[in-house]
Amino acid sequence: MLSGKRVLLIIGGGIAAFKSLDLIRRLREQGATVVPVLTKAAEEFVTPLSTSALAAEKVYRDLFDLTDEAEMGHIELSRAADLVVVAPATADLLGKMANGLANDLASTLLMATDKRVLVAPAMNVRMWEHPANQRNVATLRGDGVLFIGPDEGEMACGEFGPGRMSEVPEIVGAVIAALADGPLRGKHVVVTSGPTHEPIDPVRYIANRSSGAQGTAIARALSALGAEVTFVTGPADIAPPAGVRVVRVQTARQMLEAVQGALPADAAVFAAAVADWHVANESGRKMKKTREGLPVLEFAENPDILATVSQMGQGRPGLVVGFAAETDDVIAHATAKRDRKGCDWIVANDVSPATGIMGGSENAVTVISGDGAEDWPRMSKDQVAARLAAKIAEALT
Repeated sequence: MLSGKRVLLIIGGGIAAFKSLDLIRRLREQGATVVPVLTKAAEEFVTPLSTSALAAEKVYRDLFDLTDEAEMGHIELSRAADLVVVAPATADLLGKMANGLANDLASTLLMATDKRVLVAPAMNVRMWEHPANQRNVATLRGDGVLFIGPDEGEMACGEFGPGRMSEVPEIVGAVIAALADGPLRGKHVVVTSGPTHEPIDPVRYIANRSSGAQGTAIARALSALGAEVTFVTGPADIAPPAGVRVVRVQTARQMLEAVQGALPADAAVFAAAVADWHVANESGRKMKKTREGLPVLEFAENPDILATVSQMGQGRPGLVVGFAAETDDVIAHATAKRDRKGCDWIVANDVSPATGIMGGSENAVTVISGDGAEDWPRMSKDQVAARLAAKIAEALT
């Protein structure tokens, strides 16, 4: 499945480095060429000789080895691969990646590469959960770095929790997925997600309820099919998916600007819960209770992002998909919305309190198009996303 693919494998220093030897063997069984890079710390756990023997390739170790620089400079080495894999990815390596440090061969390669990067973290549970490490992980996810793991389990130090490096077959599967030529390869899709926050003053805002879970799942499913995804997200509860370009916004006006800046695109999926109004008389400082009574808020309409993109002339995406979260007369309201906005499909769902869908892990949707209404059974949001991504792929190919 990986025949002709070249994987640059950076091995970090940790007890999990022993798994990297098996990873080399398994990747080669799939037909990949594996070029290993050992950090100085990694050499405390695996030897260059054993690594080279299993890879049948030269092991790269030193940034300042002039012979290597003459044969293959670190820039060329970082770009000759189809995928860069870091396994194990230690807290130190994640920190260097997130903060742009490049003081050894491994970190320099990671800074210089123009290819996708897949990391398999491995560290003590307290290190994984440390706020500094979680900030680094969030930064890397936002940069489009792919993650596999970590898993939960017993550590070499005797503690239990998240931090174990994923098992080799899982990492191999992630490599195959990252290098797969899916049906959306070469297609660009814009996905919006999460709520927008419209400020009243510096500490208060109005918003629609949205965790961002469905939009995130859709972006992840589209990326898995090979699409280049621009993910425009409001302040959601769910972290953005790996492997996509993330644009973070707060307000509806910022979201429209970000969407327009991301075009052209082959398709656009508007899953965000955009607030319909913003406060026209927003205060620049916190409003205080006064004896004069309640403050008067003046509202103005937000731009209609779905309608704006749907009704574009030149530059309109070939497929525009909107969402309609309704509490009554779902099909009637969603059908009218599709006609009014001018989009190709509307994904409608019933978010009335009795359904438990708002904020839950499941969804039940009806996809409304020019061909009519297609009811889907209740399923997980990931399953909805996978089915919608497959339908989009069918429409675009």
